Amino acid sequence: MNHKRLNRDKWGFQYYPYYQMRIDHELFHGMVCLIRFTDGEKNYWETPKAGRIQVTGEGMTWLEMIPDDTQRMITTMYFPDGTHDPERKQYPLTADEKYQPSVWYIDIIEGIEPGEDGVAVFIDKYLDVIITPEGDVKVDDRDELDAAYDSGDLTKAQYEAALAEGEAVLRAYGDDVRGLDAWCAAVRQLAEDRIAAGEPITMCREVREILKLKA
Repeated sequence: MNHKRLNRDKWGFQYYPYYQMRIDHELFHGMVCLIRFTDGEKNYWETPKAGRIQVTGEGMTWLEMIPDDTQRMITTMYFPDGTHDPERKQYPLTADEKYQPSVWYIDIIEGIEPGEDGVAVFIDKYLDVIITPEGDVKVDDRDELDAAYDSGDLTKAQYEAALAEGEAVLRAYGDDVRGLDAWCAAVRQLAEDRIAAGEPITMCREVREILKLKA
């Protein structure tokens, strides 16, 4: 299984502001991370209902949530605050007009563990679910999951657990996109409030170096 840092440095994101925190609130218990895109080109995926969906670019924010007692990481890829792509003709009203999601990408994972510089690492189990505000719901990378099982990288128990978690994700969010939107927006606000209040937040090495240069 692949081990991936939550600041997504394999994507080349390590020089973007990254915040990582534990949240225990009636809305959410688990790990929450934010990546803010201060620059960078826009990149897109294609989906049947939403069409071309933006996943990176200046002004976007990624919210990563790993709820306790699950084997999933929910990444909400938000447009710059208060906006959405005008090409998205069927884009619905969102729960919070400030936080408008482009897409949810939900990784099925084995768990998380401590990593270098305090940045948590998640253990990826290949299977993913993609959801858009317009109603796209797609299970992705099933072929990679099957190949990992066939090669012995996953045991039968791990393989079956990944499939079960994928089904649980579909049941929880596939028919309730509005509820998913409202929940993620509320958790993001909890994280934003803590950052704005100056509470000590774990930041990766690159961000600490940038802050030192600005001091």
